[in-house]
Amino acid sequence: MSDPYLKPLPEPSIDSLPYWEGLKDRRVMLQRCSDCRTVRHYPRPMCGECHSMEVDWIEASGKGRVYSWTVAHHPFHIGFKAETPYILATVDLEEGVRIQSQLLDVDPADMKIGLAVEVIFGQATDDLVLPYFRVAK
Repeated sequence: MSDPYLKPLPEPSIDSLPYWEGLKDRRVMLQRCSDCRTVRHYPRPMCGECHSMEVDWIEASGKGRVYSWTVAHHPFHIGFKAETPYILATVDLEEGVRIQSQLLDVDPADMKIGLAVEVIFGQATDDLVLPYFRVAK
């Protein structure tokens, strides 16, 4: 990589490490309760439905629909300044959880609730891959 990554970096925890490791392999991994089978995101130690601490992981399809979105015209951090304006979206994944990320390569005038999107991956640093979304092909 030629340009340094100037944005804030995530700090993976023991609970979220499989999610971040999956992204390195270009896969979105989601936590699932081993007892009641509820899928959850962002990873955490306890199921919000049955309070079980037992967990397994499933691979998400990477497909979803825009639940909500906003256009950021003013960066909250200097690292985002060159990208403004950019679209931040909350996406309902097919697996029933929501994930937030940037939506790339779409004109804000074309945005709408329910827009079909798919995940793409961006290499932020040598050790960090981030999920982004684009309009589904």
